Amino acid sequence: MRQRKPVFFAVLAAALYAVNSPFSKLLLENLSPTMLAALLYLGAGTGLFLMGIVQKRTGAAQKEMPLTRRELPWTIGMVALDIAAPISLMAGLKLTSAANASLLNNFEIVATSLIAFSAFKEKITKRLFIGILLVTAASILLSVEDIRSLSFSAGSLLILLACIFWGLENNCTKKLSSKNPLEIVVIKGFCSGAGSLGIALAVGEFSFALPHAFLALFLGFVAYGLSIYFYIYAQRYLGAAKTSAYYAVSPFIGTALSLVVFREIPSISFLTALAVMIAGTCFVSKAEGSGT
Repeated sequence: MRQRKPVFFAVLAAALYAVNSPFSKLLLENLSPTMLAALLYLGAGTGLFLMGIVQKRTGAAQKEMPLTRRELPWTIGMVALDIAAPISLMAGLKLTSAANASLLNNFEIVATSLIAFSAFKEKITKRLFIGILLVTAASILLSVEDIRSLSFSAGSLLILLACIFWGLENNCTKKLSSKNPLEIVVIKGFCSGAGSLGIALAVGEFSFALPHAFLALFLGFVAYGLSIYFYIYAQRYLGAAKTSAYYAVSPFIGTALSLVVFREIPSISFLTALAVMIAGTCFVSKAEGSGT
């Protein structure tokens, strides 16, 4: 029973994040990738900050350990990577389909697990390793634009780069997961959002069309704020690699939403990659369940 709650939080975080790709793709018609990345994280920070105020006033706030100076290096790393990752994702999303982007997000499992294994000595089982290979193969298939000339889609490569950034970030956040999740998300939101906003200003991409900006802030609160909040709770009990394994359901939800929202007809290569990705995710999930 104790294990079910963090698993539920991991799956809930996945479902909330799944709305990101399809609705961000729509917002990119009116906002630049850098500006949208900034608004998404500012929405996360603002939403969770207000949620914290409500919790305190209603007496619903839980006692949590605050961040200290000891966690400063991990906090700085988390913020820097949370500036780089969403900008890469939004730039890639602008160049590829929302369904393709959603499915490629599963590569975050590979990045998180390999970094957790190599840098933090978390265990990778045989089944998890097979799952990683299958997810990687599917990601390559989704990224190839022309198999005859072995050319790769720039949009897909940017999304894979975002997954690597987030794989690093997940492992930084794991070092903070015993601390107050709400405080962590507020710091993520305001600091990373402000960093992305500064980049948008520097490169001349600042724009603030009110209706679209408010929609982006709300999307950020749901897809980043609440999702990260529950993800951190799950990480506290499951570890970075296991949480990512359960979180792997998110790209499939996002893919289904994208196909419906944009009325896309998937290609043969996309369906093949989807089948391989599902197989890889099943191996990952079984590996986490069996420990073999």
